[in-house]
Amino acid sequence: MSKTPLALQLYSVRDDTKQDFARTVAEVAKIGYAGVELAGYGNLDARQAQSALRSAGLAVAGMHVLREALRDNLEQIADEALMLGTTHVICPWWTPDAFTSVASVEEVGRELGTYGERLRERGLLLSFHNHKSEFRLLEGRPVMSWLLGSAAPRSLGAELDVYWAHVADYPPERFLYEQGQRVRLLHLKDEKVIGDGPVNFPPIFKAAETIRGIDWYVVEQENYDDTPLNSVRQCFERAKSWGLV
Repeated sequence: MSKTPLALQLYSVRDDTKQDFARTVAEVAKIGYAGVELAGYGNLDARQAQSALRSAGLAVAGMHVLREALRDNLEQIADEALMLGTTHVICPWWTPDAFTSVASVEEVGRELGTYGERLRERGLLLSFHNHKSEFRLLEGRPVMSWLLGSAAPRSLGAELDVYWAHVADYPPERFLYEQGQRVRLLHLKDEKVIGDGPVNFPPIFKAAETIRGIDWYVVEQENYDDTPLNSVRQCFERAKSWGLV
């Protein structure tokens, strides 16, 4: 298996970063993660976060940015992404109320595409991150496919969250084969520690290795039986046992 680098989505340790971002990312680096995916900067600003990440030796796999920020502060987002050394900006959420018809979904895709085109001019790629709603079928195809089909691949990629695709009864590996190198980031998530829940990871990794377009594997955990840091440590050890690191 090729060594696609492994990052941690810092939403997994959000309470820790709110208290002490620098200490938290230092702990993440000690666990062994090669990078992080940002969901804000905790108790720091962007420049302070960049300094903390550099001190920890962590790369930035990408940064999650909500629609409102894309709409109102796109140039600032681009400046921060470039300062942080990432090429990936990800929109992590859209209200499911917008996914009522093919036409409404395509409107969302076109809006994202306009943001993505402006980011592309700065050397960045915008991707969209799914939840369960994006795999509801409309006219036989998932919302996510209609959404991506409404923008140019150069302007809008995909960050596939394998857990939410599974919850929606859409095999994540099927989506990977369908979208190919449009999927640049792969969220490794399960009900708790990856590999301890219902997600069947081997066919997902086989598909990812086949399409050869994934820039980062990104671990995310939202529910815990232990502290968040201990939990993401368990996720890292599981990924290591799978040969990912």
